[in-house]
Amino acid sequence: MSNENDIRIGHGYDAHRFGFGDHVVLGGVTIPHDQGLMAHSDGDVLIHALCDALLGAAGLGDIGRHFPDTDPVFKGIDSRILLRKVVAELQQYGFSAGNVDATIIAQQPRLSAHVEKMQQHLADDLGLDASRVNIKATTTERMGFTGRGEGIAAHAVVLIHA
Repeated sequence: MSNENDIRIGHGYDAHRFGFGDHVVLGGVTIPHDQGLMAHSDGDVLIHALCDALLGAAGLGDIGRHFPDTDPVFKGIDSRILLRKVVAELQQYGFSAGNVDATIIAQQPRLSAHVEKMQQHLADDLGLDASRVNIKATTTERMGFTGRGEGIAAHAVVLIHA
């Protein structure tokens, strides 16, 4: 599937609505909040977007194809486990990540204090130096579903190479 000097770019997006709970998980970091994210897994939209970007760059479909929400094995699973599985699959095809740029879109909770730890988790799982993982957090100035506090979304762009 890959050949020497094969460089590819992938984009991923994910969103989850708020529901019952007392924390959210983003980039593998548990962040206290007055609500949780509704999802089959832990609801980590950042990692889900990253998995989709990685799989898409390699031409391997999306996260739902690999980890369907109809499979009880993935109920409540730590999304870092899913990310590590995606990385291992890419390695089988001769690919590895070069860098990541991601954006989390959330009105609440405030994320700036957690970004560095998120970057380190993702770097560890991808086998990269943390300087190759960039995470930004933004609001939508109270517009749209994230601005109204109905949920959180994330975009991720990755470069992979053979």
